[in-house]
Amino acid sequence: MRVNAVSRREAWLSVGAIFAIALVVRVVAAAAVSFPVPENTAYYAGVARNLVEGRGLISDSLWSYGTQPLIVPRAAFEVWMPLPSLLAAIPMAILGTANWFRAAQVASVLVSSAIPVLAWRFGADVAAELGLPVGRARTLAVGSGLVAAGLGPLVLYGALPDSTALFAALSLAACLLMTRIVAREAAAEAAHEAARGGDATSTPVGPWLDRPRLDGPWPDRRLIGLGLLLGLAVLTRSEAIWLGLTWAAMAWLWTPGSRRRRLILIATPALVAGLVFAPWVARNAFAFGTPLPGQTISNALFAHDYDVFAYQNPPSLAGYLAQGPVALLGQHLGGIAHNLLNVLAIPAFPVSVLGLLALPWTGRLRALRPLVLAAALTFATTSLIFPVATTSGTFLHAAGAIYVLLAISCLMSLDTLVVGIGRMRHWTRPVAWIGPGLAIAVILPLCGVTVTGMARQSDDVRARYGALPAAMSRAGVPLETAGPVITNNPIWLAEAARVPSLALPQESPDAVLALAHRFGVKILVVREDGSKWPAILVDGGTAALCFQEVPLADNSGRKVEAGSPLAEFHVFRIVCP
Repeated sequence: MRVNAVSRREAWLSVGAIFAIALVVRVVAAAAVSFPVPENTAYYAGVARNLVEGRGLISDSLWSYGTQPLIVPRAAFEVWMPLPSLLAAIPMAILGTANWFRAAQVASVLVSSAIPVLAWRFGADVAAELGLPVGRARTLAVGSGLVAAGLGPLVLYGALPDSTALFAALSLAACLLMTRIVAREAAAEAAHEAARGGDATSTPVGPWLDRPRLDGPWPDRRLIGLGLLLGLAVLTRSEAIWLGLTWAAMAWLWTPGSRRRRLILIATPALVAGLVFAPWVARNAFAFGTPLPGQTISNALFAHDYDVFAYQNPPSLAGYLAQGPVALLGQHLGGIAHNLLNVLAIPAFPVSVLGLLALPWTGRLRALRPLVLAAALTFATTSLIFPVATTSGTFLHAAGAIYVLLAISCLMSLDTLVVGIGRMRHWTRPVAWIGPGLAIAVILPLCGVTVTGMARQSDDVRARYGALPAAMSRAGVPLETAGPVITNNPIWLAEAARVPSLALPQESPDAVLALAHRFGVKILVVREDGSKWPAILVDGGTAALCFQEVPLADNSGRKVEAGSPLAEFHVFRIVCP
């Protein structure tokens, strides 16, 4: 949007209105979700609760066995990053931990409400680069913000206090700053060349022309700001490395100036980001014996999605290659299909589909260049390097900014289409609003369906794990005195019942028995989810005899019936010494 096209007052009013609309939508969505689903959401909120209660960054669930030391409770975030929990702890410290999940939602609702504002800014930048008339420019910018305010995936993950919304906001802010730094460098270089070509009275004298240009005070505050955003993004998700590579490409390939100047542009944010991340590196080295997030290599070697819970048979290169070329090709094609369809196309339909189809043309704009680069790097690496792990959410939780990119691409294509139709039919009134209006009219009902589905799932999980402790007490195996429990949903059980929980590996009864002996576990809780357990006990050999099922009863003492919150649970005593 051109500087002289819209007043500062109108710009601030647009920002305020978009933020307010986004906030209302997300508050409504958050109110509908009563329990943290999926499990990673419960992990972030649960660690925040432990921190506010004075226990530190501790988790009561050992959900993966790939990082030492194997103890429970244990230091949190051996794989994921801590910033979402640190942010959730702020409102939780103010509101208290009695309603810990609702308190954690406050942070995610506020942060995610800023995403449509950032989308508005991207839309304004695109309109300015295209030189659109004021009416179309305003419509594209405001429409981008409003579509982002009501787009199903962005609304849903605004209601869930995990890493998705926070990483999206940081990614969008970083990409906006990248375009501004590059533009400033280009303007400074043009002024520099003009000064060189001027007369003797206007040309600077002395060694200034031969020194690297430092635009403004050193160090440039925009470079420092970019470094801070990148550092915070790394503390949110490991995929922030692709943001860093995006900036390196932007600075090296599309920024004028000497090689030394471009190295300064790359190194300054990297140094600042490193300083932000350094305390976490030290903490990880102290807690886990390694300074970097664990299990990255093993995640790339998954043959099945349940390999993340492996105990005696962890992922290995030999096992990965033993699948053969056909299976490996199928995995990678499956990863691409999952990320393209299940993450992008279907949840944000039809905006995402139109945006994807138009992206080869709309993605060429300078205003969208860093966003397109980061999206391409993230999609490629998660699909091709982590094709199995990505089906459990690796790409999904890093895709928030990509939804915004596709929304803007969609609106640009609709704007072009509407203008073309208007010229053919000789329309005389402004019709730019048709594109955003149509998009909003379609996505809002779909957003309602998405949120309603998640609300039902959260109510179901809450009912199940709310009924389980009492049922186990009636059966004579109370959770509060059971010690560590092995279960296939360890995070939900740990946070709902406040008991130490271990992940159930999808391995033989002998392997699970060895795990139980190592941790002194006497209780196994299995929720039917289509995996090997508990059916594997039917012909699991001698070790299967060590698992004796404990019948559960409802509140009236009757046998659990189909449809009951307890219907899918199987509880076993582990009786072998």
